[in-house]
Amino acid sequence: MSGRSTWASAEEWLGHPFDADTSPKPLILRYLEAFGPATVADIQTWSGLTGLGKIFESLRPRLRTFYDERNRELFDVPEGLLPDPDTPAPPRFLPEYDNILLAHADRTRIIPQEYRQRIGIGIPTVLVDGFVRGTWKVIKDKAVATLAISLFERSSRREIAALTLEGSRLLSFVAASTVDRKVLFTQ
Repeated sequence: MSGRSTWASAEEWLGHPFDADTSPKPLILRYLEAFGPATVADIQTWSGLTGLGKIFESLRPRLRTFYDERNRELFDVPEGLLPDPDTPAPPRFLPEYDNILLAHADRTRIIPQEYRQRIGIGIPTVLVDGFVRGTWKVIKDKAVATLAISLFERSSRREIAALTLEGSRLLSFVAASTVDRKVLFTQ
């Protein structure tokens, strides 16, 4: 299809003018609600904004602060939930470009350094105990949907069973119309 492009401003398209307040404070607070505790660098990486240190200082009375094992200051909203450190993290299948993989400056918080080169930013990943341990993809044909899981290291029987169960749930969602669904572990 060809033809002349039609352009409109965002304000015209939305039907109302933008708010005059362009402070990033609401954005920072929403980020912390989703991904906190986090460093200033984490939010700068996620948002593309720079120079947020002064804004964090103005927000400091409204935030909780922590320090991580490398003595970096982490900020969080006061009502942010913190699980007990001994709480096990269930296996998860993250889609391509999932925000949890993009939301931190220090991605070793979720992707071990030895695996950083094995995955790209847009690759679906498998989390085991809260860390990337492999990749996944769904292969569909007319009659069968297969979840192919490629783990980077050996896993325990308990982990394989948990991944299989969670993988079956994923297939029920992404391949609901397919009757035959399989979970397959590959190398």
